[in-house]
Amino acid sequence: MVKRNHKYQSGEGAQYMTRKAAMRKLQLSMQDFRRLCILKGIYPREPKHRVIAQRGSTDIKILFHKKDITFLLHEPIVWTLRDRKIFNRRIAHARAKGNNLLKNVRMANYPVIKLDHIIKERFPTFLDAVKELDDCMTLLFLFSTFPATKVITRDLTSLSRRLTIEFMHYVIAAKALRKVFVSIKGYYFQADIKGELVTWIVPHYYPYQPQKKEYVDFKIMRSFADFYTVMAGFVNFRLYNSLNMVYPPTFSVSVDSEESQTSEETFVSERIAALNMDLLRSDQTAVEEEDESIDFQLLDGDKDSDQARKLREEAVNQNKLKTLFKGLKFFINREVPREPLVFIIRCFGGRVSWDKNLFVGATFDETDETITHQIVDRPSLSKQYISRDYVQPQWIFDSVNQRKLLPTNKYFIGAVLPPHLSPFNRDDAIYVPPEEANMQAGEEFEKPTREEGISDDEDEEEVRLEDGRKQVQLDFALEKAFREENAEEQTVAEKENPKESDVEDAQEVDEQDAKRKEKKKKMAVVSGKIYKENPKEQKQLTKQEEALRARMVKSKHKKLYRKMMDKQKKATKEANLLKEKRQQIDKKKRQEQTEKRKAERKKILAH
Repeated sequence: MVKRNHKYQSGEGAQYMTRKAAMRKLQLSMQDFRRLCILKGIYPREPKHRVIAQRGSTDIKILFHKKDITFLLHEPIVWTLRDRKIFNRRIAHARAKGNNLLKNVRMANYPVIKLDHIIKERFPTFLDAVKELDDCMTLLFLFSTFPATKVITRDLTSLSRRLTIEFMHYVIAAKALRKVFVSIKGYYFQADIKGELVTWIVPHYYPYQPQKKEYVDFKIMRSFADFYTVMAGFVNFRLYNSLNMVYPPTFSVSVDSEESQTSEETFVSERIAALNMDLLRSDQTAVEEEDESIDFQLLDGDKDSDQARKLREEAVNQNKLKTLFKGLKFFINREVPREPLVFIIRCFGGRVSWDKNLFVGATFDETDETITHQIVDRPSLSKQYISRDYVQPQWIFDSVNQRKLLPTNKYFIGAVLPPHLSPFNRDDAIYVPPEEANMQAGEEFEKPTREEGISDDEDEEEVRLEDGRKQVQLDFALEKAFREENAEEQTVAEKENPKESDVEDAQEVDEQDAKRKEKKKKMAVVSGKIYKENPKEQKQLTKQEEALRARMVKSKHKKLYRKMMDKQKKATKEANLLKEKRQQIDKKKRQEQTEKRKAERKKILAH
């Protein structure tokens, strides 16, 4: 007998299952099922044929792959979640009876979820964990600003604060910071950690405001935070060991003091004070030797290849960037946000301090004459020192992104600041701001400087070679002029005494010249007319080309091609909107300038 395939018993109908069916199979509630999926990294799938996957149902349902759910069945956390459900019922029973002793005993024996095996399972190698640090650090920095609530406990926020400070200390010690940017969301930082670029956001410090569950579900965020705290602990341990630093570190200021748990201002000041001190190391010279060996490996490559040259230039630029603020001393005024600036200045070798009467952790006073820069964010200052530069905070960010110390005249107190450009723009970006385009054009036309390591003797040898070339060219020109003079004398003599053969040759030359002139007339260059392209025709041609290109795409790649084209259209639309917005801003500025000039002229005429 031939085996008969029943409907929805094979193919996509048998590969997918709804969320309700998955919860019934795992015997878990909605909250526990979500938590388990977040910890294990399992998310809903989108089938190719939704109706078949839903077994004929036309409603849009959340679908999971059957293999993912069977994978969750063998997870030990499932049993822990089931035990927790039982303990919750027993604790509620003891509370209802009024037996506090029994309730406390059961709460002390409450099952604890261990995530060590999940970290090892999801990140087989250390670099895999470093690649996922973007979301991890962004969430932990966000949770470190939260106060203690019912869902987000004090233990979680204090642990997040400690892990973020440890990570920032590693970036300072390794000098791994590369790019910084200030936006409405917060401060963007990008660091080079073990060859991987990690970008995270530190939010602006604002007072916490409770949110509705419809807008923010803190229980889901709590599940992510539980996983990322364990992951960050493992990563920080490995990073500290790579620099021969003691882990867990001991900070000069207590981060988890009782006063900091009650007062947010005290916590912020203590956290910044902890950033301003160096941590204990077992070997002080290990990091420096490692950096030098990497640089020499890049510099000793094949000098003729373009890739080696680019690597060499990048290595030299990175070494200069690491010591950008070396030897400089900064003093931060009370109105300036200290945490990002202290972190940036320490990452590039600078020293920083603030008013010791307001905040703890100051290393020198404002009256110190060795201070080179004072960071101020107010229109004027009553007392100023001649020996230092007074700049606005943007100077720090722009200098890091440009990889050089910018002139301070554009960043003085009360000056209108230049636009703060994002360093994260892609090379293939459709819209480029005019300021960035001008800056890139200036860098392209900049004269190449003499490379480091070339001695003065080599310069003198190059000058001598250049003089020798000029002398040879002069001798060649004199010899050519002498030959031309002799040739002219010979032609004059031949004209005075012509021969028969010369006359015949002259006739042949005249005939050839006549033929050449006739050919030139036929091939004469006529002034052309300007051909104006019709934009409608050009647009129609491009549409036809795109339609032909779309037909050439294989059927299995058509969905991907449509996604690519939609993404490209969306990018061009956004670029056009940005261009229009910029044009409106420029137009408004011009109008304001003209009105200002007219008002000034009226004042002059009135006087």
